[in-house]
Amino acid sequence: MAENKIMNKTESREDYMETILLLMKKRGSVRSVDIANELGYSKPSISRAVGILKEHNYIVVDASGHISFTESGLALAESVYDRHVTIKGFLIEVLGVSEEVAEQDACKIEHIISEESFRKLKNYKG
Repeated sequence: MAENKIMNKTESREDYMETILLLMKKRGSVRSVDIANELGYSKPSISRAVGILKEHNYIVVDASGHISFTESGLALAESVYDRHVTIKGFLIEVLGVSEEVAEQDACKIEHIISEESFRKLKNYKG
């Protein structure tokens, strides 16, 4: 059985985790339909992705469909979000990149940057 194309990469998993975290910050609680609406993906695609996140013990879904993070899931989501915010801020404040381009680039860079490079970027004092 082939794993869902949406979730076969770390990048996709991290994007879902970051989206869930941001929706939780915005709404307080999150259901699969909220993720589908936010990302513009079909409900069946989200359902498969949520199932994979559950299998990897990143999230739990209660009987009413509300999603919450496990301890390791929350740590991953917060780490991805921290990388995103830090990289976006660096691109805007240090390099003078427009907010729109910085947002797009941060979404890509956050998944591939090494821990060493991220630490250096985060501690950069210009």
